[in-house]
Amino acid sequence: MLSWDEFDKEDSGETVVKGANAGHATEANMDRLDAAGGVAAQEARAVTASDSAAIARAKAALDNLDVAEGLAELEGASARVAVDEKRMINCRADLNQLVPFKYDWAWQKYLDGCANHWMPQEVNMTADIALWKDPEGLTDDERRIVMRNLGFFSTADSLVANNLVLAVYRLITNPECRQYILRQAFEEAIHTHAYQYCIESLAMDEGEIFNMYHEIPSVAKKATWGLKYTRSISDPKFETGTVETDKELLRNLIAYYCVLEGIFFYCGFTQILSMGRRNKMTGVAEQFQYILRDESMHLNFGIDVINQIKIENPHLWDAEMKEEASQMILQGTQLEIEYARDTMPRGVLGMNAAMMEDYLKFIANRRLSQIGLKEEYPGTTNPFPWMSEIMDLKKEKNFFETRVIEYQTGGALSWD
Repeated sequence: MLSWDEFDKEDSGETVVKGANAGHATEANMDRLDAAGGVAAQEARAVTASDSAAIARAKAALDNLDVAEGLAELEGASARVAVDEKRMINCRADLNQLVPFKYDWAWQKYLDGCANHWMPQEVNMTADIALWKDPEGLTDDERRIVMRNLGFFSTADSLVANNLVLAVYRLITNPECRQYILRQAFEEAIHTHAYQYCIESLAMDEGEIFNMYHEIPSVAKKATWGLKYTRSISDPKFETGTVETDKELLRNLIAYYCVLEGIFFYCGFTQILSMGRRNKMTGVAEQFQYILRDESMHLNFGIDVINQIKIENPHLWDAEMKEEASQMILQGTQLEIEYARDTMPRGVLGMNAAMMEDYLKFIANRRLSQIGLKEEYPGTTNPFPWMSEIMDLKKEKNFFETRVIEYQTGGALSWD
């Protein structure tokens, strides 16, 4: 372990004299060190007799390096950043300076995401493989549900990741939020890995599953709906800064956080987790449970970002934008209801399409209220209260105790 006691001694072994300013360099000393360091760096640039021709050319090329010009190309101004200068979009402060934090909640979500780290291969799939291979192990309805959901999710998380790295990261102009977005993008890669791990373990036709978003209408509709909100902002020339472009980014965030991750995932999660509760496909269900935890945090982060943009740019959240946002959530709900009916034409796993429709309307009301919009499905209740239990760590045993490898930080996540 690193100990600062080691820094109390010079290389010669002599103890450094500690004064009143021990641990705090005086301004005069710092100036002397800066001057000495500058001279030493300049001397290192000099061509020596031992330098080859290639090294000499490299040193000479650096003589023309314009530091001011290079730094000017970085995002944001060159001064030290004050908290009040930070903004969620259209910020002009230096985006390479992580601190001071303005949005502590974003940094905390990044830390929580790191504490919640997991990998698919840590989950034992032996029982799932045996059950899948057994002709009597699952009903046709259950097999269809597993395949449909792996087909949708294997592509959906890739769509979300592409949207993050090709569009959202560049347009969110806050470094602590970008830090979480990087973590989220990594988690989306883990989720895609998990679906691939399930598909490979069960010896499914990989081409059939991964191409399902082209071949199955109820899956294709959801993917197509999400992609249309990425088209414009993923253009490298797209920039925010006008009312219309800022609204375009806001639409994208609502589409991907409130609808794709906040509605489109919930029918499949409920079906697979219900299977796990019946001691069927427990390895697949365990991975879906971990993914649900990650996605819940992604959703909460996205809603916080959307609401912060609204606070900082109230002119964007006009009647027209509110109506559009409400319609987006209602359209997403309708598509997920149709997906539920397609995946469950008959009752299965203690649920049916009508119950799922009620659940999706309950979820839609939550999404509407979370961004300050009127609930559109009055009187709707949650027919699957156990789903809330699964997302509440305080009501469960250690989330990670069934894993093959135990992480020390595994129990650190709080869902308050």
